[in-house]
Amino acid sequence: MSADLTTSLRPGDIAGAEPPAPRRARSASRALNWLGVVPFFVFSLLFLALPTLQIVLGAFRGTEGGFTLDHVRGLNTPLIRDAFWESIKVSLWSAALGCVIGFAMAAAVVLGGLPKAVRSPLLTFSGVASQFAGVPLAFAFIAAIGPAGLVTLGLRDAFGINLRMYGWNLFSTSGLVATYLYFQIPLMILIIVPALDGLRREWREAALVLGATGFQYWRMVAFPILLPTLLGTFALLFANAFGAVATAMALAGPTFNIAPILLFSQIRGDVLGNPAAGYAIAFGMIVVTGIANGIYIVLRARSERWLK
Repeated sequence: MSADLTTSLRPGDIAGAEPPAPRRARSASRALNWLGVVPFFVFSLLFLALPTLQIVLGAFRGTEGGFTLDHVRGLNTPLIRDAFWESIKVSLWSAALGCVIGFAMAAAVVLGGLPKAVRSPLLTFSGVASQFAGVPLAFAFIAAIGPAGLVTLGLRDAFGINLRMYGWNLFSTSGLVATYLYFQIPLMILIIVPALDGLRREWREAALVLGATGFQYWRMVAFPILLPTLLGTFALLFANAFGAVATAMALAGPTFNIAPILLFSQIRGDVLGNPAAGYAIAFGMIVVTGIANGIYIVLRARSERWLK
């Protein structure tokens, strides 16, 4: 019987009975890879998921701890409606202008006749400027184009141009939009440059061979391919501006009736604050920005299929 067992074994059976070392190494490497992203998940849980859950629960929690819709219904009051509408207008204008100006600058660098040496400094500056917001940005604009700013006084003294006579006011909706453009345009450049790089030269050459003009190429080939990216970036810029609070607060304080400042006034902890209303306003802002970010993610995925 032992002879039969010996003859029935194949060479690979004895080797296969031992634990495969390469498989153990792959498992250890996979575990280390997951270990590397643990800080990201912990950070997202503590500073994104849990605060969002707390806001949602607070928006529907009554004074006695039960479920209520009174706080959410309070969003329909004239003051809060006007604040959300003003925030939407500022976000739409800054997103639209940021997309147009940023696309023009990116196209000039990637597809235009500008020297290639311009691209690296532009992208470097865009990476820094897209994150430059809040109090430093507000003070920079006040010092430059405020009522007593360097540029304002320089234009008045050197050329006799009084910006206020032309309706310019930094502490207005148009001034807030102009301030937001400082970080909206660079963000647009950073997102659209890879999309422009993804336009293959063969597509343009094929269109020209078939008799298309440059305008027809852009209208029938390039623009339809870039449209999901453009719309998605517009949605992202909208969400980026809608949630900005530090810049507007430092620029003119509570004189701006926009949703982020109204939220800040409800949760700052003084006698005029209303935490329940603050939860409801924050919940409304999460809904608006969540829809905008969802649109961006969906459209971004569609555009990547063409630009890979």
